[in-house]
Amino acid sequence: MKAVSLKGTNNGYEIVLESSASFDRIMSELEDLLAKLDHDYPTKRMHLEIITGKRLLSEVQSDQIRKLFDQYKHLLISSIRSDVITVEEANRIKDEENIHMVIDTVRNGQTRRLSGDVLFLGTVHQGGKLVTDGNIYVLGSIYGIIHAGAPSSEDNLIVGDLHNAQQVRIGEQFDIVADKDIEDSYKSVAYVNDLHTLDYGKIKELKKINPKFYNRIGGVL
Repeated sequence: MKAVSLKGTNNGYEIVLESSASFDRIMSELEDLLAKLDHDYPTKRMHLEIITGKRLLSEVQSDQIRKLFDQYKHLLISSIRSDVITVEEANRIKDEENIHMVIDTVRNGQTRRLSGDVLFLGTVHQGGKLVTDGNIYVLGSIYGIIHAGAPSSEDNLIVGDLHNAQQVRIGEQFDIVADKDIEDSYKSVAYVNDLHTLDYGKIKELKKINPKFYNRIGGVL
């Protein structure tokens, strides 16, 4: 598997870094890719978004990538984006949105019922349930059932890593996650679509999924 891949999108180009690859290998392949782009398109100005997936780059690593790009004045980094919600993001969400931060372990047979929007940093084990009438931001681990908008609101969202969950519920809609391919879900959004069924999208699609919620948080996620 390649450590670095170039992908074309409707908005331009993305350079995707393989999360499991070593950083040395990423830098080597990135150097080769930029050299090839420079050879094939010597005068074309290209804006490239760096997608790091589940890898969080350190400041030193980000600086190394930027210095490599500096060798090619027509190849520009538009942004460096990760699919991981960081602790800093979590604290900002909590402070700006007045969200309840919960660090709990919900075991098999237990139900943790909450009220309002929740930033969850604990663990829901298989057979356990996390339930609230608001939105849920997941920074912990979900192996059981997670339920936002309880008992019947379909306007709420669940944001975060859901790929290990037994079941996802929003209002009266539910989904067995094992039936879905949401493996790359560290920044996924679960929501109820226009057909009143539970669906999944990426955090970068939040403005389209729920414009009201996107505007409420200032479009900062």
